[in-house]
Amino acid sequence: MEIRALSEGDLGAVAEIWNPIIRDTAITFNPVEKTLDDLRAWLSAPGPALGAFEGERLLGFASAHQFRGGLGYRRTFEHSINLGPEGRGRGLGRPLMEALFDALRPTEVHSLIGAITATNAVSIAFHARLGFVEVGRIPQAGWKFDLWHDLVLMQKIL
Repeated sequence: MEIRALSEGDLGAVAEIWNPIIRDTAITFNPVEKTLDDLRAWLSAPGPALGAFEGERLLGFASAHQFRGGLGYRRTFEHSINLGPEGRGRGLGRPLMEALFDALRPTEVHSLIGAITATNAVSIAFHARLGFVEVGRIPQAGWKFDLWHDLVLMQKIL
């Protein structure tokens, strides 16, 4: 497996991983699938976007961008990590996240936030193993599939 920065040529593969997660799960509350234009804007935003590759095949990706707008938040980023079906259960999440930490540490980013659906116990445990701590819960923060979903906020100081 190779971890490297994503390029525009990888965006079709990113969509193939991300859009089924958007469409079929409550891992993200957003119900709108990503277009290539959306992904170009995402890739061009300040912050790393890394992919885990086996040969030319993208198995998963992780990214981090400013948590909220405004200069006061410029040192706090929120991350996302998504693995495709072929990448799950293979131990790819940890090296992908560690590469993301390594990309952020030389920058002025101090704090990394994970916003996780409360029913996603696997992701909450994964983040805890990486040193994230739960810093808050927002009841009924998201609406998807005709249900309210709670949001868990986890933080890691880099």
